Amino acid sequence: MTNSELFQILFAPRSIALIGASGDPDKNTSRPQRYLKLHGYPGKVIPINPGRKEISGETAYPNLQAVPGDIDQAFIMVPAKAVADAIEQCVAKKVPVATIYTDGFAETGAEGLVMQNKLLAIARAGGVRLLGPNCIGLFSSVPSCALSINAVLEKLEIKPGPLAIVSQSGSMMGGLLSRGLGRGVGFSKLVSIGNECDIGVGEVTDCLIDDPQTGAILLFLETFRDADRLGHAARRAAAAGKPVIVYKLGRSEVGQDLAASHTGAMASGDEVSDAFFRAHGIVRVDSLEGLFEVPTLLMGRKPAQRHRVAVMTTTGGGAALVVDRLGTYGVDVVGPTTEVITNLAAKNIIISKARLTDLTLAGAKKEIYGAVLNELIASDHCDMVLAVAGSSAQFQPQVSIEPLIEADRSKKALTVFLAPDAGVSLRLLAEAGIAGFRTPESCADAIRAWRDWTPPCAVPAPDTARLGAVTSLLETLPAKQINEYDACRVFAKLGIAQAQTEVITKPEQKTALGFPLVAKILSPDILHKTDAGGVALNIGTAEDLKSTASSMLSKIRASHPAARIDGILLQTMEHGLAEVIVGFRRDPLVGPVVVLGVGGVLAEIYKDIAIRLAPVDVAEARTMIEQVRGLAVIRGYRGLPRGDCDALAQAVASMSQLAALQGRTVSEAEINPLIVKPEGRGVVAVDGLIVFKSDAP
Repeated sequence: MTNSELFQILFAPRSIALIGASGDPDKNTSRPQRYLKLHGYPGKVIPINPGRKEISGETAYPNLQAVPGDIDQAFIMVPAKAVADAIEQCVAKKVPVATIYTDGFAETGAEGLVMQNKLLAIARAGGVRLLGPNCIGLFSSVPSCALSINAVLEKLEIKPGPLAIVSQSGSMMGGLLSRGLGRGVGFSKLVSIGNECDIGVGEVTDCLIDDPQTGAILLFLETFRDADRLGHAARRAAAAGKPVIVYKLGRSEVGQDLAASHTGAMASGDEVSDAFFRAHGIVRVDSLEGLFEVPTLLMGRKPAQRHRVAVMTTTGGGAALVVDRLGTYGVDVVGPTTEVITNLAAKNIIISKARLTDLTLAGAKKEIYGAVLNELIASDHCDMVLAVAGSSAQFQPQVSIEPLIEADRSKKALTVFLAPDAGVSLRLLAEAGIAGFRTPESCADAIRAWRDWTPPCAVPAPDTARLGAVTSLLETLPAKQINEYDACRVFAKLGIAQAQTEVITKPEQKTALGFPLVAKILSPDILHKTDAGGVALNIGTAEDLKSTASSMLSKIRASHPAARIDGILLQTMEHGLAEVIVGFRRDPLVGPVVVLGVGGVLAEIYKDIAIRLAPVDVAEARTMIEQVRGLAVIRGYRGLPRGDCDALAQAVASMSQLAALQGRTVSEAEINPLIVKPEGRGVVAVDGLIVFKSDAP
């Protein structure tokens, strides 16, 4: 089924069968028929109920087979144990899509998941697509199709508009709709996606991109179930100029449960979600108000190259509430230029160079507010204007609101925070398509989201030569978990330099390496050697090496009697400007990610990291280096010697290539630490770990 065919059947079906329809107005199962009529659905509504011959003026049928003609979509509202029979009826009648309102499936646990999988098997064998189960339905304003049991459809007149909502939370659909309508926004489509046993968020998003009524797609997510499809859809939406904006709940504990490395423990939950959103150009907000107002900042625009914000206000305290919060987000708030000040002075409006242009003392006058606003919009020293209004927004909207509506907003983004409770002014702003906020927190969050909005990241092509070399090496190594020595050999094939290394199997064995040395227990069964007492530093002589090796082997054999010991790994002592951790992980929800952070044994504690979907190119790896606060020491902070950031970026990009490795699937990989040497002298790996999918805990 193509996107256009699915879109047509979901939002503009010619006929809808309501399986389990009721004529009792007190029952939820009576609502879809009533709502379809109330909102002007033009197609045919077919109630299915074996105990009724007529429901609310429409002929009722005992089952789908008794219905004459074709059926585009079935809406199933029978008890959970009867849903399978309803799906079989859809198969026999060749109904292309069935939406399942009934709950009691995967959301209830293992037994419910088994029942849900049986439904899906029946549907797939018979060519029926499923929306749900545990789905309260969908709504289309143009063309009209109110196929839902949500009570909000009975009370509210839905204003058509450019916003589409896809929600994993059925219970939030009514809340999102009522909040949006309360803010004066209009909707094109709304979909409760339910358990996503078949049709998911990504596929519905993909369908909405081609909808001429939809200008922006809002997602309310609890988790990822079809991340690949959603990523594809988001990239297509970006190309079509339709922003995708998400409000996401929850944190994934799955990643932490599966972690064998420091990387796995650090790269989980919301950090991975943010990496996914960034990779695909999806904008994330942290407030429901922002979910509805951010679209006006993005629709019809492209991501800005710079993100400087000029602030003007008639209430210093009110503006400070927003500006202070913007500071915590690192948003660049800029003061007016000399040219702006001079131009306004020619109009007898005196302002200072302060980053907050406070007009409180100038008096609440429309001509003053408007003149300053237009001057800031026209100036090229800022990329957004934040206008803050005080009591005038509540009592004199013509002073501070009318100039905003009259301004030429095509040149740059405009955001408005109203300090007082000013419902009338908020409605005026909404009708004019201006982002208006009632709280400083939501206003600052929206500006932060606008600042963070980027195009989808480029996906580099696989480095076939290096990946081929890795594959060839892995074919010669043990089928199960490999040790650190072999892991570092793999990293070397990826192009990441490693310290000079040698393996000894007996304490008295001689080494060709120069002292001082590092000695580490070599075992594929001991992933964290420092914790096990299997690492010794600064070994200065052959006699020290013999003694240290003997003691280490005795200790490890006593504490880990079942561990396979492959010997002792010797390395030359390496020094540099910083130690970093570079890791790779296959997240169970979003797929491969690459991680960069401050390294060492305390990496998990600091959690000062940057995460991206893998693979990344060198340019994106550089943004990761900039993001990690602790790496300021190699970026030339306060005159400190610069580290080799070019080599580090290349190492990150090389590690991320594991995402494209064919054959043995790497679940986790990590270099901790990777020593960053002074600029021009490269990086060197002094520790390595690789966990294959079959070996993951």
